[in-house]
Amino acid sequence: MKKLIWLALLITPWQLLIAQAITDTLKVAYTPAPPFIIAEGESLEGVNIWLWKQIAKELGIVYEMKAMNFSDMLKAIETDSIDISINPLTITSERSKKMNFTHSYYASNSTVVVYESSYSQKIMQTLRSIFNLNFLRGFFALLFLIFLFGIGIWFFEKRENPEQFRPSWKGLWDGLWWSVVTMTTVGYGDKSPKSRGGKMIALIWMFSGLLFISGLTASVASMLTVNELKANYESFNEFKESAVGCIKNSSTNEFLEESFFHNIQVYESVARGLDDLRDNKIEAFLYDEPILKYRLNQDISYQDLRILPMQFDLQFYAFGLPKNKQALEAIISQKILEITESMRWRMILKEYQLSEI
Repeated sequence: MKKLIWLALLITPWQLLIAQAITDTLKVAYTPAPPFIIAEGESLEGVNIWLWKQIAKELGIVYEMKAMNFSDMLKAIETDSIDISINPLTITSERSKKMNFTHSYYASNSTVVVYESSYSQKIMQTLRSIFNLNFLRGFFALLFLIFLFGIGIWFFEKRENPEQFRPSWKGLWDGLWWSVVTMTTVGYGDKSPKSRGGKMIALIWMFSGLLFISGLTASVASMLTVNELKANYESFNEFKESAVGCIKNSSTNEFLEESFFHNIQVYESVARGLDDLRDNKIEAFLYDEPILKYRLNQDISYQDLRILPMQFDLQFYAFGLPKNKQALEAIISQKILEITESMRWRMILKEYQLSEI
């Protein structure tokens, strides 16, 4: 009897909590999210895989891994179909109504990825912007005016000034040459009007040509400025009217909807979103910065994509559990605190080139 009493005294409340929380094999759900969860065939590695293995080892947890897509995994937590998700889930007020979160183990933010054109592509885009329909209309209007005033000056000058404006049809070229030289304000002086009608034509063309060329130059300069501004984004709000992508049901997705983005394309995986960005189906892809950085650094097919120096939507990552798993959440949270305060945690973050805010 005394032995039983002493045994009961030796069992701490913490051990009783562990025994109450872990009564069976835990169902652990995940979806690939490099560098936190890296799936290569049946092999799993990454920051969260390492963290979970340490927790399971120290607590003596028996578990089985279950691969799921992101949306189904969130539903499974809400319906108590799994025991825990070890994905880097962002703690939000909306999610906290439907699930429990462990203590946060990593702080991050969202960022923006855009397609960066090559040098030759930039040249082609610039040329397409300049030589658009409005520019071509202006250009052909200019040609018409050159011909009109060239023929006009020839008509008045061919009799009084035949040395400079030949009377034959060849004199038309003289008129056109004078018209171009006058419009461009080059003024060679090799041809000049002498008749009253010719001088009137010249006066009108000088002012008209100057105004027309100024307008055309301003139009081209405006197009080039717009192109330059499009290539230098300063805020994620500049994408509000653009087609942008993000992960379905993610914290970034909620943030964009709350920020009144109107054209959001959602994806089940980062790879599909980046593929569409590379293929110009969307203008930008917005998601968690560490996941996007790792993906772009590891996949050479995304070499034309770049991360903009923008940070928004501060996020705290944690594991997610069903609402009725308070005891399990408590013991796992305690272990997360112990591990993330250790030197080995800093070493594993460095191994995957991660740094906390």
